[in-house]
Amino acid sequence: MTMKQITAIIKPFKLEEVREALAEVGVTGLTVTEVKGFGRQKGHTELYRGAEYVVDFLPKVKVEIVVKGADVDRCLEAIVKAAHTGKIGDGKIFVTPVEQVIRIRTGETDENAV
Repeated sequence: MTMKQITAIIKPFKLEEVREALAEVGVTGLTVTEVKGFGRQKGHTELYRGAEYVVDFLPKVKVEIVVKGADVDRCLEAIVKAAHTGKIGDGKIFVTPVEQVIRIRTGETDENAV
């Protein structure tokens, strides 16, 4: 069976909702990284001590999970529903194939290691 990595870049305040939504569809593990970036919004301008400057990179959270191919659609649906605000900067989701997984502790591989 195939495995997929789902990487979601979301607004930080949506992390808990996304985590709970994924738990509800059976995701038992995930990796979260604080990241910075921008998409179409291209950052924004702020005033600091009277000087205007552009904030190019906005704080985001990257959530990564690896699931069986059959579980991808329900995970995507859960993430979109939980992360959606309807405002610019809601984020993106990327799905990529995973060729191999090894659980370091036990040596289990692929689906047994997920």
